[in-house]
Amino acid sequence: MAKRIEASNVSSYYGSFKAIDSVSMTVEPKTITALIGPSGCGKSTFLRSVNRMHEVLPGARIEGSLTIDDQNIYDPDVDVTAVRRMIGMVFQRPNPFPTMSIYENVVAGLKLNGVKKKSVLDDAAEQSLKSANLWNEVKDRLNRPGAGLSGGQQQRLCIARTIAVEPQVVLMDEPCSALDPISTLAIEDLMFKLKDRFTIIIVTHNMQQAARVSDKTGFFSIDKTGDPGRLIEYDDTQKIFSNPTEKKTEDYITGRFG
Repeated sequence: MAKRIEASNVSSYYGSFKAIDSVSMTVEPKTITALIGPSGCGKSTFLRSVNRMHEVLPGARIEGSLTIDDQNIYDPDVDVTAVRRMIGMVFQRPNPFPTMSIYENVVAGLKLNGVKKKSVLDDAAEQSLKSANLWNEVKDRLNRPGAGLSGGQQQRLCIARTIAVEPQVVLMDEPCSALDPISTLAIEDLMFKLKDRFTIIIVTHNMQQAARVSDKTGFFSIDKTGDPGRLIEYDDTQKIFSNPTEKKTEDYITGRFG
């Protein structure tokens, strides 16, 4: 079941460096939210804060509150592994496990979670690959290496791997930046299908992509290099791209800076 995400005054640090400052936003279930803004403004840091991925770096911490359906995921008694199971992530470059077959890539998370029954794994692999619009292209070569697929197919394989463990939220960090236009459109079509089941947040530098796929858009920016990133404006995508409230937002989406 898709989850509601609420960030309240979230600031994220790497050691003494403040990467983002006082970000507040609410992401409703079964929606696509796009995060846009210039490089280094904290979009990916915020995204990684949502499933505590930033904590893999030494000295990383956050202040403020980040709740998933009213549960603060940073409470001391919350299992970080359970958080990452509930909130899946797709990275900028396709990263299938190089020594694993297509099938093994999809079911890797399930096996890690203790699922051993072959019929369950087989069904999960088929359903996830179908959901990722990849089944018809790979169903006759499931035992071939996942790394042997094209770039666009590899990214859809990574999405299948992410959704196989049935998360409630899917985070995508520039998932199309390394893909050609046709593969990009395939991923965008897939996002529309997946939002019926998941809450999706995507970081993108592609303004047209944000306008095409998202329901809401958040614009991040910084005042100058070394300053923390801030959420300048967060609203319905149509409003952000047609009549933004903040001049800084308008300047960015019209190409005056960034």
